[in-house]
Amino acid sequence: MHSPETKSDEYQIKKTRGKFIAMSVAYFLGVFNSNFLSQTVLIMAITSGKSYIQSCVTIIMTLPFIILAAPAGWSADRFSKRSVIIAAKAAELFAVIIGVAGIYLLHWPAMMTVLAILGIQAAFFNPAINGSIPELYPDKYVMKANGILKMLSTAAILAGIAAAGFVQAITGTIGPLLKNIATAGTVILAAAAIGLAVSTGVPKYPAAAPDRRFPKSGPLRTVKDLWDIRSDRLLSISVTANAFFWFVGTLEVLVINQLGLSQFALGPSKTSILIVAELVGIAIGSMFAARLATGRKWYRVLSPAAFLMASSMAAVAAAGLLTGSLKMVFLVSVLAVMGISGGVFLIPLESFIQIRPAPDRKGAMIAAANFAAFSGVLLAGMVLGVLNWLRSAPTCDFLVMGTMSAVTAVWLRSVLSGKDYD
Repeated sequence: MHSPETKSDEYQIKKTRGKFIAMSVAYFLGVFNSNFLSQTVLIMAITSGKSYIQSCVTIIMTLPFIILAAPAGWSADRFSKRSVIIAAKAAELFAVIIGVAGIYLLHWPAMMTVLAILGIQAAFFNPAINGSIPELYPDKYVMKANGILKMLSTAAILAGIAAAGFVQAITGTIGPLLKNIATAGTVILAAAAIGLAVSTGVPKYPAAAPDRRFPKSGPLRTVKDLWDIRSDRLLSISVTANAFFWFVGTLEVLVINQLGLSQFALGPSKTSILIVAELVGIAIGSMFAARLATGRKWYRVLSPAAFLMASSMAAVAAAGLLTGSLKMVFLVSVLAVMGISGGVFLIPLESFIQIRPAPDRKGAMIAAANFAAFSGVLLAGMVLGVLNWLRSAPTCDFLVMGTMSAVTAVWLRSVLSGKDYD
């Protein structure tokens, strides 16, 4: 994916730095707002005795990436990606206004509605923002740009979740309003408004496919796009591996919660630290990826990274043999390594999926990859349900995930080793 750097490339990178900053800030604030708002709703739901809302939130914010993948990809190709990004950020501001009203009134249908709108907004925003990166930079710099965005998105997730918990812990009132509710509303509105303003700085390029017809068949169109990807063997492998990462990554985070809270009784704070350790690891791995996945055979890093993920997952099962603080230190260390290997695995795949398709098909192909990835997210919830029905211990669940990752590593080695894909 990389080629020798030229002076013209260096000039382009420097010239577009301000545009990339605008993209990054808009992306960061969107991810922050989504996580802040959803975590705020989840905290309010749990404290109100409505724990079942947690599963509803996951479904509401995941389904748009599956159902609306075709129109989302179409819009990123049919219109200027900058226009789609700005429209998505405007929709976010509209949504959070409803959300703030819902939070103030403790109106659950309104809060669910705003989360649904944010899910739809994100489904359209994602192909446009990711498709903009190859327009902005030469191919060799795309992976580094993705690494930076992944690091920022990880920071935004952590900041959003942490800020929501901190804000909900605020006590007292401001006139007739609770301080925590008033503060949450202010943060949500400010992040959305600033994000919309910053998005106007995203670079504008002509639409890649201005004559493309709207995909009336919806998800069937996306399924056909995925089927057509078979003709490009390396792209097909990349989309499949990317979907597996989102499947096992989602399942793993869900199991971490059960591991910390139920099996090891670590409490909410220490369980959160485990998730933070992995997310920080992913951010670090994302930056390493640009150095490791170089040249035409960039895909050589995938199988070793998958093997390291598998080994880390298997190691988690051994934590049950440890006691006291040693157990916590061991879990944090192993999960950090798991995150690093995950970042090295994910970033080259996402970068290749952005670069490989023809310019007039980037939006559609990125949306199709999202369709596959978020189908994996939904599948993770179903698999967790089966594991819970079997009453499998979380440490055993990690062994299952480690086995699946090892099989994936072997598969990647068999289909990629010795091959020379163009």
